[in-house]
Amino acid sequence: MLNHQEHNHQHSKQSPAPGAVLCDLDNVIRFYDTAPLAAREREAGLPVGLTMEVAYAPEIDLPLLLGRITPDAWVEAIAAGLAERTGGDREPARALGRALAEAPFRADAEVVALLRRARTHVPVVLVTNATLQLDDDLALLGLTDLADAVVSSAVEQVAKPDPAIYRIAAERAGVPAERCLFVDDRQENVDAATALGMTGVLYREPADLRRALGPYAFEAPARLRSSTCG
Repeated sequence: MLNHQEHNHQHSKQSPAPGAVLCDLDNVIRFYDTAPLAAREREAGLPVGLTMEVAYAPEIDLPLLLGRITPDAWVEAIAAGLAERTGGDREPARALGRALAEAPFRADAEVVALLRRARTHVPVVLVTNATLQLDDDLALLGLTDLADAVVSSAVEQVAKPDPAIYRIAAERAGVPAERCLFVDDRQENVDAATALGMTGVLYREPADLRRALGPYAFEAPARLRSSTCG
């Protein structure tokens, strides 16, 4: 599922040698194609982006990300929120919700390569506000072996920027919070990490991650790769 996006471009202080990399998934590693949804919105005479605005309102989005409702129930909640704009007809609104829920996605190959290199040096943990479909999604992306651990809001029943999810991620990495590098595309999530003593990076492009990783962004010696990559 897609997550909210923010567009403030700034970076927190950087550490030259993090002990672990905690990385967001959506809008850092995984990206969605929303063009089909935008085309449906235009056909329905609705502003492009309205479906996501409704879908990502906390009262609609958060139950899904905490694993309390199914994706189908999320689509119905989106349809209810859109129905007024579609003349009270639920079916066009439901179709828009489904188009969002079923939006195709891809992984950014450059970011994946950077994280795989980093993992030859330090633990990598995915920290994501995601649904209970996350394991299937990672399998579709071919990324089940990308990280040492995956911390999902739907499984842990706590979502970023709640401090608890960051503490869980640091514990899974086996590294104190102050030695964790946290990467996310939302400023509020980065701020929550830095409040716990982590080094935060607000992600906008692969170069942001490359700079933050420093020497970890380069290929490790073959011996180290073969002994640590799984």
